[in-house]
Amino acid sequence: MATLSDDTLRKILDQIHQTALQSERALNVVKQQIAAKERERRILQLTIEEISSIQGDVNLYKGVGKMFMMEPRPKMEKDLKAEEKELSEDIKNLEKKSKYLEKQFNDANGQLRDIFNSAPGR
Repeated sequence: MATLSDDTLRKILDQIHQTALQSERALNVVKQQIAAKERERRILQLTIEEISSIQGDVNLYKGVGKMFMMEPRPKMEKDLKAEEKELSEDIKNLEKKSKYLEKQFNDANGQLRDIFNSAPGR
């Protein structure tokens, strides 16, 4: 480290710091997306439970814009389960992304810590 000029060292520190900040921001965004998707999935699960608890042949309606369209029960259940599966996959992918960003953030912070701990009395 002693062979690097102050200007070069400052650029390296700025770059590592920027990486840490970007990772932290992206991580917060991903966590918010995960929370939103989990809320959506929970609402879908409750809707599926309610539809399953209904006895007999009843008319079900699906909201389309400002109107409601009648939809057969099997088709509605199939659509809701497909949407739930898609949300679960999205959540799983976002959790993978979250782990990667968390690792990237921790690595950048570790590099900064190592640089400041090894700095000779500055």
